[in-house]
Amino acid sequence: MRQILVIGSGKSSAFLIKYLLDQSAVESLKLTVADKYIENASRLMNNHPNGKIIPLDIFNENARYNLIKKSDIVISMLPAHLHIDIAKDCLKLNKNLVTASYVSDDMQALDEKVKAKGLIFLNEMGLDPGIDHMSAMKALDTIRETGGDIHTFESYAGGLVAPESDNNLWNYKFTWNPRNVVLAGQGGTAKFLEEGQYKHVAYQQLFKRYKTLNIEEYGHFEVYANRDALKYQNIYKLENIKTLYRGTLRRAGFCQAWDIFVSLGMTDDSCIIENSADLNYREFVNTFLPYHPSDTVEHKLQKQFNMDSEHPVWKKLETLDLFNSNKYCGLKKATPAQILQNILMDTWSLSENDKDMVVMYHKFGYTLAGKNHEIISTMVATGADSTYTAMAKTVGLPLGIATLAILNKRIKQTGVQIPISKNIYDPTLAELEKNGIIFNDTVIF
Repeated sequence: MRQILVIGSGKSSAFLIKYLLDQSAVESLKLTVADKYIENASRLMNNHPNGKIIPLDIFNENARYNLIKKSDIVISMLPAHLHIDIAKDCLKLNKNLVTASYVSDDMQALDEKVKAKGLIFLNEMGLDPGIDHMSAMKALDTIRETGGDIHTFESYAGGLVAPESDNNLWNYKFTWNPRNVVLAGQGGTAKFLEEGQYKHVAYQQLFKRYKTLNIEEYGHFEVYANRDALKYQNIYKLENIKTLYRGTLRRAGFCQAWDIFVSLGMTDDSCIIENSADLNYREFVNTFLPYHPSDTVEHKLQKQFNMDSEHPVWKKLETLDLFNSNKYCGLKKATPAQILQNILMDTWSLSENDKDMVVMYHKFGYTLAGKNHEIISTMVATGADSTYTAMAKTVGLPLGIATLAILNKRIKQTGVQIPISKNIYDPTLAELEKNGIIFNDTVIF
């Protein structure tokens, strides 16, 4: 039996574990899931005969090393900054590695050593990054093969709540790591190309500089710029591109309201609020507002952002119970971002039977035989419940598919890789289609 080790069993692991267990008899697999907290893994594994759960503190170097040593391939589902220790163990032990995270500088620095050992460390094999790469490269390569000259590429994705479970004014619930949602956009200045001009958007401006988008059958959305799109100019071989933009999707009205938190400093994760455990929600909000001997918290906030109690943004803020003096933050030595996350989880957590929705949207503009053409490609996936979510499906399935392809030597590249080559994206997208993750293309002109 071939041994697969999955390290981490958080929100995105449900479909990964299910897919590998479903394939385990035919593919001769034994699946070990290791995590510090095994309750979720136990529930997902459900006593499957080809599965095993092991408690693991990933900072216990000997325990981690020995687990990896017994495995044929490792999938790291840990937060991105924790992959590197796993990667170094895999390198020492000659084990292949798969992750869903962006390639870090530390990971990229291992490239030559990974190649020298004939291994592959396949990263960015989830949703975004992951399915976005594969679906984009398939379309871009097809356009190039027909002789098209690509001048526009825009790619947007978002994890959202499905319409049937959408019952708050923000039209949003947490479908992946809440911490990442609160800190979204803080990884550096967003960069992109627009009609041949380089654009840079600092975090403080990010949620003010959103685009609007309508997707037929699914309604109105907003898009804010996602990280550094310029690096994909080289990766995607788009030397002559005029517009290159990557963005995150939210429902209409979200960005203006979220910008209140950014402007106040509530998403700051760099400073500690000394008396955080003793603050109630109302006092927490007041921390970010100027002193006034008589004005209420509500009035100070309304005055600062020039809105009244009928403003749509104000109504969104009220639904979060931000002005409640009977609810306490309860976190010791917490950052504003940690407290805000705690508050949001009161109303933004998925209920057991809630369904989420993942939306991905690509726009390709190109010239062929002297004429301009445009293709819109969309993918919408809906989850089954709060465990088997669309987010878990679109992150976990590509990981599982790639893991089997590496084990079966269908992926033969070595080094630190991302899924942009045809021998990775073609079979992966085909397998995803079998599992209901399908892109629909519309030719505009």
